[in-house]
Amino acid sequence: QVLLVESGGGLVQAGGSLRLSCAASGRTFSSYAMGWFRQAPGKEREFLAAITWGGGTTFYADSVKGRFTISRDKAKNTLYLQMNSLKPEDTAVYYCADALKYSSRWPYNDGAYDAWGQGTQVTVSS
Repeated sequence: QVLLVESGGGLVQAGGSLRLSCAASGRTFSSYAMGWFRQAPGKEREFLAAITWGGGTTFYADSVKGRFTISRDKAKNTLYLQMNSLKPEDTAVYYCADALKYSSRWPYNDGAYDAWGQGTQVTVSS
């Protein structure tokens, strides 16, 4: 069972940047892919970005394309989300997720992911 631990959240002013990290442990073989989601109060969990662990192919939601960048460090088993030009509407709890194998629901559907981190709060002030 893989354990995912996010870090890097916090309070930032609009227009600022943050980099989230997600450290994966307990992995005995490479998963297919990982992704980032977020959930704001009263809203459903929203897909943000995903990356295949092997080839590094990336996918983004339209709402963050051009502002957020997903990357991974295979040697460190760590996933990143660089967030630039942050807006107040980006305020949410951010989660990383691990997909052990490909499914037709990947990358946009949260049902495609097998493990989730505990989340890290990102608050963007106006």
